[in-house]
Amino acid sequence: MNGIYLVIGGNMGDRELFLSKSLAEIAAYIGEIVQLSTVYETASWGNTDQRAFLNQVVYVKSALSAKEVLATCLQIEQRMGRVREEKWGSRTIDIDLLFFNHELIEEEDLKIPHPFLHQRRFVLVPMNEIASTLSHPVLHKTIRELLHDCEDTLPVIRYEPQKQHLH
Repeated sequence: MNGIYLVIGGNMGDRELFLSKSLAEIAAYIGEIVQLSTVYETASWGNTDQRAFLNQVVYVKSALSAKEVLATCLQIEQRMGRVREEKWGSRTIDIDLLFFNHELIEEEDLKIPHPFLHQRRFVLVPMNEIASTLSHPVLHKTIRELLHDCEDTLPVIRYEPQKQHLH
């Protein structure tokens, strides 16, 4: 079985519902969800003039190859209404492959570990929660060390679900 770290997030519509649905899809089509970070609310990265995202890191055990996981993530995004119109634009759901075992993959459409994860607090904070001692196979630093060294200053705040009010 392959050990896979994914980051999921979105900032359109019912963000909590989209995260929940994406977890169900990951469990159904990729593999067993072994660990989940807390959900974090994070400022949008790259294109900061949009609604905040909800993000979560997921550790999955799967028999799928890295290419199959990538293809399945793209299918899940598509089923959930993801439209790729602009780089770093708003989205219902985004599922990024962060690590696949301890492998290094350098292909045109797939780079593992994710090439920018060490620059993004919205990935490192939840990742640190569930895998602080995992070593980055290229940078040779733990997730905790990468978070400590990260220059991204955008806020990453533990998300408190909205209270349902009875009328």
